[in-house]
Amino acid sequence: MELRLFDYAIYLTAAAILTVWVSSTLHKNGRVFLVSVFPQEGLADSINHLLVVGFYLINLGWAALFINAGGSPQSLADMVQETVTRLGVVLLVLGGMHFFNMFVLYLIRRPKRQRPTPVNPYYQQPATGA
Repeated sequence: MELRLFDYAIYLTAAAILTVWVSSTLHKNGRVFLVSVFPQEGLADSINHLLVVGFYLINLGWAALFINAGGSPQSLADMVQETVTRLGVVLLVLGGMHFFNMFVLYLIRRPKRQRPTPVNPYYQQPATGA
């Protein structure tokens, strides 16, 4: 039973540290991208903060729900294997959330990047020699 408690402590600590590290990195480096999507800096900063809060809620909630995945470890090797597997799933969820957010922001930004090309009324098609 004590291996399971040790497993829980390691897993929850590592999941929380990974979540905070990824979130702070995305918050700090994502501001420039959000300002390019949302021209008002206040709006971009608010959305950046809301993304961080949502990131914490979803990932820490997932990590808490996923704590009981696997069986009760019988040895130290079993415990390490289960902990690493659960942390791998947490990392995949973090990556999936990041790519989903980037895709949504890309979709929001895309219409702003598509500008119609100006039409030159004096342009004539070259004559084809047929």
